[in-house]
Amino acid sequence: MRKGIVFVISGPSGAGKGTVAKGIVDTLDNIGFSISATNRAPRVGEVEGKSYYFVSNERFDEMIKNDEFLEYVDKYKNKYGTPKSSVYDLIDRGKDVILDVETIGAANIKKAMPDAVSIFILPPSLSILKQRLINRGTETPELVEIRFSQVCDEIACAHEYDYIVVNVDKEKCLRAVVSIIEAERRKGSRNEELPGLVLSGDTISD
Repeated sequence: MRKGIVFVISGPSGAGKGTVAKGIVDTLDNIGFSISATNRAPRVGEVEGKSYYFVSNERFDEMIKNDEFLEYVDKYKNKYGTPKSSVYDLIDRGKDVILDVETIGAANIKKAMPDAVSIFILPPSLSILKQRLINRGTETPELVEIRFSQVCDEIACAHEYDYIVVNVDKEKCLRAVVSIIEAERRKGSRNEELPGLVLSGDTISD
């Protein structure tokens, strides 16, 4: 059984990376989310242990002290982190993992896990991105401006990723990312055991 692959997806707020990540899990088999921890309060519709692990600020700091995070970031007045156990448990069972993280977190994951595949979701333009942030209505105008003020710095990191996909149309964007995942799954370096199985006379299922 091959080890699971870690797919890191980043992009500025409003680029649609969360929608793409959910679409991947709904479209492909044997892939799941790594659940992040956060010290912020749940938003309407968010579920503990499914959307996030919602912890106190004190518990979050304790997790940092205990080296429980693969990466963490303090952003937009809140803290977010990826628990190591949430990732390693899945990949050790041969299941691929989607991580929806910011650029700083993505860089830290790449250092810790060089085999991770990074994908950056770009918006078609800055004006469209800002309108998406306003339209989703989940932040105050002040927070929208805070998020938008950091967009250029985030986009400047895009060339550091393995793949870049522009989200003009969400369905086309999803298909492009799914194609990337399927291609990575078929790389010879990730399937070194398959030729041996064929030579031994075993039948391989797709």
